Amino acid sequence: MKSGLMKQKEEEEAGEIDLTPMLDVVFILLIFFIVTSVFVTEAGIDVIKPEASTVDDTSGDLILIAIGPNGDIWIDGDQIDSRFIRSRFELRLADAPNSAVIIQADASANNEQVMTVLAAAREANIEDVSISAEG
Repeated sequence: MKSGLMKQKEEEEAGEIDLTPMLDVVFILLIFFIVTSVFVTEAGIDVIKPEASTVDDTSGDLILIAIGPNGDIWIDGDQIDSRFIRSRFELRLADAPNSAVIIQADASANNEQVMTVLAAAREANIEDVSISAEG
């Protein structure tokens, strides 16, 4: 009797499929795609950019700032007070020291907010500051 039960138990174990190696491969692929993916940073709102006669393409470590038509300022998807722009710049510069600032001001935005952002960038010692425009 015992030999029949042992034989039946061995046959059941032989029929099972071990999924552990497959799960290992799936997790390794998942980690690979997460690490190699590119994250797109956005300022927070969509603005209608003014037109310009010359437009340069920029890339690298960018700090995107959007200025809405009502004068609201957005950095990294967060609406912030104009008094805290410099501190936000300094936090970003701690992570990426050679960052460039791109100001995406709405065509109907007040120039005072743009000048406030420019002054904050100058105080934070950011040398590469650009204003985004449509070509």
